[in-house]
Amino acid sequence: MFQGEFQHGLDAKGRLILPAKIREELGTQFVLTKGMDGCLFIFPPESWENFAGKLNALPTSSRQARKLKRYFIGSSIECETDKQGRFLIPPVLRSFAEIDKEVTVLGVSDRIELWSTEKYDAYQNEEDESIEDIAGDLDF
Repeated sequence: MFQGEFQHGLDAKGRLILPAKIREELGTQFVLTKGMDGCLFIFPPESWENFAGKLNALPTSSRQARKLKRYFIGSSIECETDKQGRFLIPPVLRSFAEIDKEVTVLGVSDRIELWSTEKYDAYQNEEDESIEDIAGDLDF
């Protein structure tokens, strides 16, 4: 299970060094794709297979299902870290997530989220006001 919040910077080539704690759990190979709320998702291979399997089980006749498949599967890329634990975030995904320099890396159970630190801070400020309401609505 992934957990924790870390801040890291991109190098000049658009590579990110994953935190050691995350790398230990993740391994060297994973799938990177568009996420929700404007972030990117990283899945270890087994979690990706489960996630993509659920998407692939949706009926192709459903317009909404096709849209979800295009969004997540169509934007996915298999990645591998180098010996320093770095990997390249493709420009199209950096642009989608508005990642320029500083990246917030979040461990969120079965996946990792990559956020522009600026965007994540704004999201947190917006969302913190309603966490109690959300927890109450979900009977948490």
